[in-house]
Amino acid sequence: MSRTCEITGRGPKSSVSRSHSKVQTKRRNKINLQPATTVDGKKIKIAARTLKTLKKKGLVK
Repeated sequence: MSRTCEITGRGPKSSVSRSHSKVQTKRRNKINLQPATTVDGKKIKIAARTLKTLKKKGLVK
């Protein structure tokens, strides 16, 4: 299963780590996925930011 939000489609981003000597190495920033249950009982994995918004609107338990 891919590490993407099932609602917004957000996925991992690429960034650069820098050592003390300023050497760059590429790395991936994974998205903060959380399991959630929708109002109709369906279980999905969504981003933490999306979960916060949906809880505010009352669409997730």
